[in-house]
Amino acid sequence: MSGLITKSINKYKNTSTDNKRLFSNFVSLSLLQAANYLLPLITLPYLVRVLGPDKFGLIAFSQAFVQYFVIITDYGFNLSATREISIHRDNKEKLSEIFSAVIVIKLGLFLISFLLISVIIFSFSKFRSDWVLYYISLSVILGQVLFPIWFFQGIERMKYITVLNIIAKLIFTIAIFIFIKNVTHYIYVPLLNSLGFAIVGIIALCIVFKDFGIKFKISGINVIKRELKEGFPLFLSTASIPLFNETNIVILGIFHDNSTVAVYSLSAKIIGILTALQTPMLNSFFPYISKELQINPSYALKKLWKLLLYSTLLNAIILTLIDILSPLLIPFIFGKNFIQSVNPFIIMSFIPLMSCISTILGVHILVNFNKSSLFSNSMVFTALFNLCIVIPLVIFFRENGAAISRAISELFLMLMLVFYIKKNFKNIFSVSKITV
Repeated sequence: MSGLITKSINKYKNTSTDNKRLFSNFVSLSLLQAANYLLPLITLPYLVRVLGPDKFGLIAFSQAFVQYFVIITDYGFNLSATREISIHRDNKEKLSEIFSAVIVIKLGLFLISFLLISVIIFSFSKFRSDWVLYYISLSVILGQVLFPIWFFQGIERMKYITVLNIIAKLIFTIAIFIFIKNVTHYIYVPLLNSLGFAIVGIIALCIVFKDFGIKFKISGINVIKRELKEGFPLFLSTASIPLFNETNIVILGIFHDNSTVAVYSLSAKIIGILTALQTPMLNSFFPYISKELQINPSYALKKLWKLLLYSTLLNAIILTLIDILSPLLIPFIFGKNFIQSVNPFIIMSFIPLMSCISTILGVHILVNFNKSSLFSNSMVFTALFNLCIVIPLVIFFRENGAAISRAISELFLMLMLVFYIKKNFKNIFSVSKITV
């Protein structure tokens, strides 16, 4: 009897510790996401008014272009490496091996990206005329390479990097108001952004080596191959994201002027911020669910079902209110020059809800049940679907066409993931359903 009591107490302690760690990671990721999106939201109204539609659209186009190469250097490691780090968190030797291999691969992918960008810049006049802007924007990619957020997520210790990131973003936010005074200063936007990423990345690496005892070592070819193999299915899925996000901006920039790009990209940025606000909750659950599925799959599924239900209800309420108020808020905050952004915003307003559902179904269920290939397939099919519809929609309906394409593609992705879940896990919803 006493043994049973002791076992119950230990189980309670472990559960309590897990909940505290989960809450701590959620708070840290929330603060991190606030720094990444809410602080830029402070500068956004200022930038669109100072730079005007033309230069703001040019910067949005360059950021969309560079994002392709951010995805290449990420190579799905934000999920695959996070999962590996989470599983081997108590093995310093294994952690050093994984960390070193991932960094080496990411640096190699950065060099490839640099060469590809150089070829594109000097092959097309649209890029060549603003080559300085694109090379400065390239520094953002290096900052992303050096910033091992996947490591901190895997060991569930986000508080270290959160403080540094907030400091760097605060410096960037203040610098925007100090250095950008008129439209001719537009080139400083990617420069200041790049410096912020680089500072955070370098300090983050120092923390990894000093505080966590990770040692960098030359990775063997077999280790490199293993990490490439682990990340490849997720790379395909994440590489598909720009094809129904940044691609819409790029297509707009090819067929229309920078002002049209600005109108759409502003609404897309707002949607991106609303979507990102729920990322801390979703990301903090990922390593926790990965571990719990190894121990108690039924309990983990109940947690996921509860997460899906509550997040859907909360999203629906908040997004409906924002949708109703958007015709008043957008011109008031960003100026009358961007009143045309209201329509594409309304068209895309429920993307955060669909994205949340897709993340839970695709990442938390399919990836954690070793069905990454199904998640990758759904992303690739969605990207191809978007590519088929975005060009004619953009040609005929300009920024509204880009918004329609994006919204339909997100719906297409969500329905495809539901189909895969129902086909491969027939009883998953009934098993995981709990009384709320």
